[in-house]
Amino acid sequence: MKLLNVSGSPHVHSDESTKRIMWRVNLALTPMLLVAIAFFGLNALLIACVSVLCCVLFQWLIEKFLMKVPSTICDGSAVVTGLLLAFNVPATREMIWLVAIGALVAIGIGKMSFGGLGKNPFNPALVGRVFMLISFPVQMTTWPRPLQGLLSIPTTDATTGATPLALFKENQLGATNDIMHYFLGQMGGSLGEVSALAILLGAIYLLCRKIITWHIPVSFIGTALIFSGILWLCDSTHFMDPLTTILTGGIMLGACFMATDMVTSPMTRKGQLIFGFGCGALTIIIRNWGNYPEGVSFAILLMNAATPLINRWCKPKRFAK
Repeated sequence: MKLLNVSGSPHVHSDESTKRIMWRVNLALTPMLLVAIAFFGLNALLIACVSVLCCVLFQWLIEKFLMKVPSTICDGSAVVTGLLLAFNVPATREMIWLVAIGALVAIGIGKMSFGGLGKNPFNPALVGRVFMLISFPVQMTTWPRPLQGLLSIPTTDATTGATPLALFKENQLGATNDIMHYFLGQMGGSLGEVSALAILLGAIYLLCRKIITWHIPVSFIGTALIFSGILWLCDSTHFMDPLTTILTGGIMLGACFMATDMVTSPMTRKGQLIFGFGCGALTIIIRNWGNYPEGVSFAILLMNAATPLINRWCKPKRFAK
């Protein structure tokens, strides 16, 4: 008689199911989608729809024709990957078809090549995003200005502008920044990263549902806040102030929705604190001394690679030992 059933993570000891968790994550992502549509128009909706549909389609095709296993597209994980991938790209016309390539990389290489949900060592959406950033750097760094109207379709010639991080990198961002604009989302950037308020609403929902814990978001954001604060106190002319650092770019989105992925993050609370610390520290290092103005995606992927070592180091003691 078979007494032990070995399966891939996530291993959740509760009445929750993977399907229920994934669809609740999709629900938590809804505020960011609504804000993106309000700020960037129909392009945001089109990009999100194409990304989600392509992720679901590619996963179904791979499972049916290559892996020859029952389809798992109904569990909602492909939808999560599609939304997160869409939230990491700008709302330009080129992204409507380029995001399909990112979806193929995210699902085909970042997820299914390792065996599917629970077996992938890296966040699939970030794998797709980094591939697009390296392969299509111009398109991935062309940012439409927000507040173009709900039914508008931004173009890439008259409505583009730099993000606050890019402006600061070029020494064009002044010291009198409106923090409230950054908090609400009145700035250039990727679809899902512009509004810290929308991100917090989704994160609070996940915390209340106990789908994520506070350890990674708090340690990630706290580390970035402390490190950026130290640098800013040392030289306020060359380093961004802590609040602007947190509210601009992808720190909030990465800390609350991508670093907290239960498959690619450590299992223990101690390990999650170390993971969040590493993500925050690497993000500040890459932002200030790297070639890219943003470093969240690279930081999380690097810490994903370190997750097995963190799990090994923070392994809890065996019962009665």
